Amino acid sequence: MQKSLNSLAMDWSTDWTALFGVERPLIVEIGFGNGDYLIALAKQYPDHNVIGFEISTPSLEKAEKKIRKLKLDNAVAIHSRGETAINHLFEQQSIRQIHINYPDPWFKSRHAGRRIMQRDMLDAIVSRLEIGGLFYLATDIIDYAEMSHELLVETPGLTNLLDENWVNEFPERLITTKYEEKGYREGRDGHFFKYRRNENPIPDVPVMEEWTVPHVVIKTTMKPQEIAAAVTKEAFHKGDIHVAVFNGFWNPQHNSVLFEINIEEPTIEQHIALSLRHREENDDYILRYATFGMPRPTEGMHFATSTLAQWIVDLHPDAEIIADRTRK
Repeated sequence: MQKSLNSLAMDWSTDWTALFGVERPLIVEIGFGNGDYLIALAKQYPDHNVIGFEISTPSLEKAEKKIRKLKLDNAVAIHSRGETAINHLFEQQSIRQIHINYPDPWFKSRHAGRRIMQRDMLDAIVSRLEIGGLFYLATDIIDYAEMSHELLVETPGLTNLLDENWVNEFPERLITTKYEEKGYREGRDGHFFKYRRNENPIPDVPVMEEWTVPHVVIKTTMKPQEIAAAVTKEAFHKGDIHVAVFNGFWNPQHNSVLFEINIEEPTIEQHIALSLRHREENDDYILRYATFGMPRPTEGMHFATSTLAQWIVDLHPDAEIIADRTRK
């Protein structure tokens, strides 16, 4: 069985022609659920490459199974946040259609920042659409529709193709999904949007690429087990970057410490480990990310490495940073 694709393990940006083996216009669905709409897109547009993104592993597996069963060579399901996919995987003006179906509304105000329909995300979406490309949005939450409408009308790069702000009946919709049917049964109408990318000037949203690999060299008289024992849950913030340190694990075999780290950035979230390893030849320590998993050297990782290094130095009055290869 082919290994599932994950945006954290893919090239930024991605060569979609190489991935599919043939160059075709691109169609993207963000949050494909059980994959039925993604399959319908692939069938409706056999001369396009259809790419779906989803963060639910069970949903990803269901969609992959359906794609294999139907032998669709123009469809692929990828594990990814929508923000990561749009900002990191696609060049500007490279997508023919983008579909967002029934996104999570994140009702609580403290979770509003997790909504896919945000100003920065919409600007990125518009930048990735070809001139003349189409953007579709469907939601059964009226508050979400109103919020999205406010964002869309303030987006100069998009033109509304409907006679209204949105419609509750959309004859060109390919299928009615199970989630959509559930909404109707529970008394929630669908609210459907259709916009076209026009030629108006738009904000420049470049492809977000990786930074260089960060590391910090530290001198300290503390032992690795002492540093690991000092770790408590810590949180650090820099603008929209949030870093949480959960644990420190001493590895006596390698005389090192592994720090469990979570990094949240506007376009990506990573749960990784940073490694503090003792170097006997220099009698110092090097702090850098551990190579297992799928860590990507982003701005957030640079901030996490730099901040954790300073935290380690602050543990002892004689400790110091002797080399810092992070970007501030």
